[in-house]
Amino acid sequence: MNILEKSSRGEETIVAIATPLGQGAISLIRLSGMGAFEVLAKTFFPLGKKGRALSDRTAVLGLLRDEKGQQVDEVLVTVFEGPRSYTGEDVAEISCHGGILVTQKVLEALLAAGARAANPGEFSQRAFLNGKMDLTQAEAVMDLISAQTDLALRAASEQLAGVLGERLMELRAELLSLVAQVEAYIDFPDEDIDPETGELMLQRVVKNHQVVQSLLSTADQGRILREGARVVIYGAPNVGKSSLLNWLLGFDRAIVSDVAGTTRDTLEEVINLRGIPLRLVDTAGVHRSQDAIEQQGIERTRLQVKNADLILRVVDGSEAKGAEGLVEQQEEGRHLLILNKSDLGQHSDWDDDDGIRISCTENQGIAALEDAIFDSLAAEGEGWGGSLVAINSRHKDCLKRASADLLAAENGLNPAGGGAMPEITAMELRSALDHVGQIVGQVDAEEVLGEIFSSFCIGK
Repeated sequence: MNILEKSSRGEETIVAIATPLGQGAISLIRLSGMGAFEVLAKTFFPLGKKGRALSDRTAVLGLLRDEKGQQVDEVLVTVFEGPRSYTGEDVAEISCHGGILVTQKVLEALLAAGARAANPGEFSQRAFLNGKMDLTQAEAVMDLISAQTDLALRAASEQLAGVLGERLMELRAELLSLVAQVEAYIDFPDEDIDPETGELMLQRVVKNHQVVQSLLSTADQGRILREGARVVIYGAPNVGKSSLLNWLLGFDRAIVSDVAGTTRDTLEEVINLRGIPLRLVDTAGVHRSQDAIEQQGIERTRLQVKNADLILRVVDGSEAKGAEGLVEQQEEGRHLLILNKSDLGQHSDWDDDDGIRISCTENQGIAALEDAIFDSLAAEGEGWGGSLVAINSRHKDCLKRASADLLAAENGLNPAGGGAMPEITAMELRSALDHVGQIVGQVDAEEVLGEIFSSFCIGK
């Protein structure tokens, strides 16, 4: 059967440009909906003596015409009959020449033929609603597109393949079983049913709580893979902070001068350190200053240090401690001591300090510094070498709520704590079940779906 003859069932058809706007060899426009092939039939005319019928998953060359019958472009069309398509609906992908104007004209012709412009993320949202993927997989689509390093790409690929979704569905099944047992005891208290409200049930709740905690421990790793680790280069003026930034980047980004106070604002660049994206922040030297502009730069330095994932505290190792005039501040979180200018010799004050000795001018110590940064960032969570299950902020919020519910259920089932009414325990377990279900989309939460897919790019 010629797919172009397939009739619409009246459902809304969406269309969007799926490739970045700009000049290139090819642009891709995507149609999806039960009326996709009807829209295509009005605009696409296969080339050949008698025309070539379109068939599922076969590319066909033809002309695309507007509503006036004028040729817009020569295009290549591939169709995918639902439900064996990305969205689960009838889908057509039109490859046209990659100019901005011609791409826009093709889009306008399809809109005039009856399609509607797609909203951000609407293709992936339809894929979720049609059961082609769960919410964690849908979110992984954008993670895959925005991945900056090999590790981030691998983590997104594993999530898209359903690794996180499978773990959450297993957890949800366990919680559902627990809820059923407690509610069975509530409904049939006189029946000879072992509700396992004693030690066995408590052990199961504890085990599931540990699974939740294990997933929560990957939150920082997930944030770093998606956004990059914020690594702040901090120290007094003229100790080599900007030189260190340039050294790690591999090119001169910051101005380097022997004059103290050259850097008065923060500079930020991203590098890839063994698969981990690092957002390197060079800051103004912290010291006592009467200069109003320099004081603003120092205040920005303090804010950067407060929000850092890792602080690289740089000192001049050839000078005595305190010689650089650093105004100390509380360094929260992880930090590394960097003893710069090792080529000038090390002052005895630093002999007992466990720092990384480097020389930016002589290119000494870069491997040791990279090892220290990597080890510091990988110190928590499941590490970076195995399965990269890394939750995002939405998952973290849901799992924290589930964790609180499971902790309350544990306390309620623990005889040492006096126990709780079965109805209360059932309510807490069901709340945990709902919060886990929100992550994979197993609950009715329309506002959650709207928030997730609104962050997608058009055409996904």
